[in-house]
Amino acid sequence: MSKEIFLCAINNILSGNCSEDCKFCTQSVRYRADIDRYKVKPIEQILKEANEAKANGAIGYCLVTAGKGLDDKKTEIVAKIAYSIKEKIDNLNLIACNGTASVEQLKYLKDNGVDSYNHNLETSREYYPTICTTHSWDERYETVLNAKSVGLNVCSGGIFGMEESLEDRESLIDSIASLNPDSVPINFFIPNPSLPIKSRNIDYKEAIEVIKKVKRKLPNARIMVAGGREHLFKSKEQELAMFNAGAEAIVIGDYLTVKGENPQTDRARLEDMGFKIAKDCHAK
Repeated sequence: MSKEIFLCAINNILSGNCSEDCKFCTQSVRYRADIDRYKVKPIEQILKEANEAKANGAIGYCLVTAGKGLDDKKTEIVAKIAYSIKEKIDNLNLIACNGTASVEQLKYLKDNGVDSYNHNLETSREYYPTICTTHSWDERYETVLNAKSVGLNVCSGGIFGMEESLEDRESLIDSIASLNPDSVPINFFIPNPSLPIKSRNIDYKEAIEVIKKVKRKLPNARIMVAGGREHLFKSKEQELAMFNAGAEAIVIGDYLTVKGENPQTDRARLEDMGFKIAKDCHAK
């Protein structure tokens, strides 16, 4: 039986107005990156984009908001959008990615149709103060525990290639494994001239090793290659090696502030490699 690949799409529903100082993120206002910045998209537009994502084969759909985390207003906005999507679109696993969050906020999102919560640890606990000083790594870890406690599926991973050491990568992978998430988004840093981190210190071979290590540590988790995929896995052969290393899912379409591959191009390449597109998010 051919290996099934799961497709996920993300929607940056509130963009580019974050006051945190994460050195890897163009959505921080501190670095004045040349990106689109806007308040919450109209629900009608989000629904249209969700339908397009589903038509392109996505069975996971992630609602992302810029900022440190949820407050009462943002929680209500995300819940309202989630409820509308679930009311109008069938068979779409709805993921929220809204930063740090309390048990009460996460339960409210779950009650309004959110299936999974995505909150990445980003890097090791030891290296984190180098890349962010406005909130702690421990708050990130606690948010994932909060999501688990209310019965949400959890997605938690990180970004590799932010000038961290090999020891930091090992520490990050161990921390992710300690949370036992349902899925692990693996991102590879995409340099931007506005950001304090100026270069990516990971190559294709190292990226393959990261995927292998994550899969060994978390054999039952779904490994997703997300941001940076097009930069490190450029050929059909490299992408095939990525899947053979343990990746089972990819993000299709655009990322938060970076253009992605055309979804039809991704699908055609997957089919050419002999893979099937998963139809059910809960299939094994």
